[in-house]
Amino acid sequence: MDLKLAGKTALVTGSTAGIGLAIAGRLAQEGAEVVIMGRNQQKLDQAADALGQLGKVRPVLADPATAEGAATLIAAVPDTDILVNNLGIYEAKPFTQISDADWHHFFEVNVVSGARLARHYFPRMLEKDWGRIIFIASESALVIPGEMIHYGMTKTAQLAIARGLAEQTRGTGVTVNSVLPGPTRSEGIVDFIRSVVDNKDAPEAEREARFFETMRPLSLIRRLIEADEIGSMVAYLASPLAAVTNGAAIRAEGGIVPTIA
Repeated sequence: MDLKLAGKTALVTGSTAGIGLAIAGRLAQEGAEVVIMGRNQQKLDQAADALGQLGKVRPVLADPATAEGAATLIAAVPDTDILVNNLGIYEAKPFTQISDADWHHFFEVNVVSGARLARHYFPRMLEKDWGRIIFIASESALVIPGEMIHYGMTKTAQLAIARGLAEQTRGTGVTVNSVLPGPTRSEGIVDFIRSVVDNKDAPEAEREARFFETMRPLSLIRRLIEADEIGSMVAYLASPLAAVTNGAAIRAEGGIVPTIA
């Protein structure tokens, strides 16, 4: 399927690994000119080399989790057709051990970073009468995990920002949506699963099965999602073909979130 992305520009934050890298790759394959962003030069260069085989990719070293980093990124990329706010962090931590600094740090990285960029690019999209902003949230925005409440809080906040922006797009060619992935295979997921399951020394496949049995029992697919599966969903939402999907929280979490009548 041709997603009609040729000639479009896209900025994907947190795009040197995992879901962000997969999203950037899918957009590049579809003909978009993709700006990838990272905070580590070596990882950024490696990602750019890998993605360069798929299409036109431009790396920018910046950290929008800080005001200075966001300014650096905006200076390097003053305009874009598509903004994918994927930058985010997570960890398992008992609620009573989550410090004030933890709360502020998670909110700054997962929420404020995307709000900063949307504040710049959203008005420009409205002026052009076309644009896409996509927040990569999580099923944890709706089914708050007891082992990382601070993370779930930030994902719920992303849904609120996305919906609030979408309300301001009435009658335009701009859409703002959220995507809610479930647990997705990435560099950190193996360590995360090991940290929360009781069979820490078991083979990886057994730990994964135990994780879904005990920590995510509502999952219908009972496996980790592959990053490319999220990349395909996001590429569609970023395309002109998804013009009627606006203000939505798209579930791509393997059935963890139950349907509520």
